[in-house]
Amino acid sequence: MLSLVSTLVQMSPTCQVQQRLLPFLRLKILGIGQSNATAANWVARNVIAHVPATNITAIAVGSEVLTSLPNAAPVLVSALKFIQAALVAANLDQQIKVSTPHSSSVILDSFPPSQAFFNKTWDPVMVPLLNFLQSTGSYLMLNVYPYYDYMQSNGVVPLDYALFRPLPPNKEAIDSNTLLHYTNVFDAIVDAAYFAMSYLKFTNIPILVTESGWPSKGDSSEPDATVDNANTYNSNLIRHVLNNSGTPKQPGIAVSTYIYELYNEDLKSGPVSENNWGLFYASGAQVYTLHLTNSGTVFANDTTNQTFCVAKSNADSKMLQAALDWACGPGKVDCSPLLQGQSCYEPNSVASHATYAINSYYQQMAKSAGTCDFKGVASITTTNPSHGSCIFSGSGGKNVTSVNGTALAPSTNSTNSGCLSQYYNGGFFTSTVILTLILSVVVL
Repeated sequence: MLSLVSTLVQMSPTCQVQQRLLPFLRLKILGIGQSNATAANWVARNVIAHVPATNITAIAVGSEVLTSLPNAAPVLVSALKFIQAALVAANLDQQIKVSTPHSSSVILDSFPPSQAFFNKTWDPVMVPLLNFLQSTGSYLMLNVYPYYDYMQSNGVVPLDYALFRPLPPNKEAIDSNTLLHYTNVFDAIVDAAYFAMSYLKFTNIPILVTESGWPSKGDSSEPDATVDNANTYNSNLIRHVLNNSGTPKQPGIAVSTYIYELYNEDLKSGPVSENNWGLFYASGAQVYTLHLTNSGTVFANDTTNQTFCVAKSNADSKMLQAALDWACGPGKVDCSPLLQGQSCYEPNSVASHATYAINSYYQQMAKSAGTCDFKGVASITTTNPSHGSCIFSGSGGKNVTSVNGTALAPSTNSTNSGCLSQYYNGGFFTSTVILTLILSVVVL
């Protein structure tokens, strides 16, 4: 994902950029929102110059603009439209979607979810924004923080309900209007956004959760900001998204989610918790290790979570051939097993050979985000495609790499978080969960 703030922030090596971030963000949004040419120049420098070598799939215009930068709100939709127009001109609009992340506080009366609605103050912006998202096939970006809902509930929201811990049936929250049962705060917030869109007559816009997490340390007024709770929340969040169960309102529709965040931000002001949302300290040492199974961790080999990259059954043969040629050429995959007489020559079809090549590339790139796409002809599966003597890369269980072997790049997070950090571009959970800092990354 690409952000309008990334260019400046990546030039600065310290968190001192925090004081310059908001003015820069406001300037960028105002400039792009008022000038098609400015937007086109920005896209040329920050997007076109980096594709296809970099798999950019989304551009986040600002972060929580309505609540953090209200003066820029009048030109927000114009900024999105101008960015979109530049992408259309470059024939990149199908590959790259444009949206803007919102704080969940723009949703009022959020429980029960069925009665939720967007703050009507923002209707002049929200309605045209949703029209834009619907017409371009983009998604509503939402920052979801059950921690804050729990902290601000004065004991009404149980801790277990916020942490995805199992609840007895009589403790589940029930929407009295729909009779839907909610076992966690996360789903309730996401469904509140779905219902809020429905209130405005928008029913087919997917939601992308651009930030969610839990702090590992707090001051005396934040007793539940602990390492154990942070580990519990993020581990359970990953499991929840990985099972593709969706939400009570949208069952079976997985909610793509980004974990906030990778590194602690030592120089941030505010409560102690504001410095402690990361999986790692600024020094690089781990704050805690996420546990994804009973016996494995996110940074250890986990043979129960093997994933492979395969050609889609309905993929165009010419595009598959192009993917095969690229993987065996610029992708530097060893395709010698596909030669006649070798172990993976049969079946001799474009789909079979392409699957071998694109999976090899996916595995050699440590399953990094965006390495199983190939312009939409590939998808991730847990089914091992090996057959006979043709053993596919990744079959030996080396499917998740150590953090020491990952690529780290400079980045910054959202406007209410503001400091330079880095993102994890190694072990990839699935197409829907990636460890990252939203509004900072160039690669999705």
